[in-house]
Amino acid sequence: MPALFTTDNAPTHRRLALWQDIVCDVFVQLDCKSDLGSAFHGAITSTQLGPAKCSVVSSSRQRVLRTPSRIARASEDFVLFALGRSGSGGVVQDGRETVIQPGEFAFYDTTRPYELRFNDDFTQTIFQVPRAMLHRRFAGTQGLTATTFTSDRPVQRLAWQFISGLADIADRLDPDSAIRLADQAADLLAMAISERIGGVALQASTHRSALLYRLKAHILAHLPNPELGLTETAAAVGISPRYVNSLLADEDTSFQRFVLAQRLERCKRDLASPAHAHRHISEIAFAWGFNDLSHFGRVFRDHYGLSPREWRHSRLPN
Repeated sequence: MPALFTTDNAPTHRRLALWQDIVCDVFVQLDCKSDLGSAFHGAITSTQLGPAKCSVVSSSRQRVLRTPSRIARASEDFVLFALGRSGSGGVVQDGRETVIQPGEFAFYDTTRPYELRFNDDFTQTIFQVPRAMLHRRFAGTQGLTATTFTSDRPVQRLAWQFISGLADIADRLDPDSAIRLADQAADLLAMAISERIGGVALQASTHRSALLYRLKAHILAHLPNPELGLTETAAAVGISPRYVNSLLADEDTSFQRFVLAQRLERCKRDLASPAHAHRHISEIAFAWGFNDLSHFGRVFRDHYGLSPREWRHSRLPN
């Protein structure tokens, strides 16, 4: 369910203090400053989408600070993507500064200090992603904090449109759809980051991260194919089979283990979804690349402690 937070019903002299409490409650520990006094106003609508969160923020002139002392007292580990809807907003982090206009977005990392500057009324969509959720897709993000992503590149434009649209319908989504759409939003953001750095000379760590993203994208796109193999995947990405496993070793896995884990996760998700309740277990398994039902049942139990049928019965209403 969405949560609406607003200063409208508070005494005018309390609105800025209430706003700071609201922002800290919805996002992370922050300091907010404004010279508007009793004229200050602000509202946030926020909806949880599985591990991610989508919020729409409308407020007036202010500065927002994520300071070292705030970070030291907190445990939040998120990457926040700010999408401009109206007005403009400045972002300062990691020695860079940019301005987000309507139709543009930028991101900042909650584990390092940052500053947000708003000189007038504004509305932004904030997509809050746990670091692990984003870094499963793309890890080399520090070099692009406080950098504007604009609508002149196709994937960047699509990411803005998709997440803005997601924010508009988030309160009407069932939990299963919310998780899937949040995953798709994270995929688009990883693609936008990859597109942005495509023509830039990269540090070695960022280059590996970009290759790992391309590798994972190829694997995920071909999961339903039971013939998906290491040699063909390496050739498609343009690297050697040994380098494929070297990249995946950065995340303590291998090609075979990663493929198996991704297939199992999708089968587990579909088995628990009412939308797939009419499908046979074998149909779901074969749709995600398994070609031996006995093997599927055995590895599913090994991973999750239940058979596919037991898992389905535990998740779906009788």
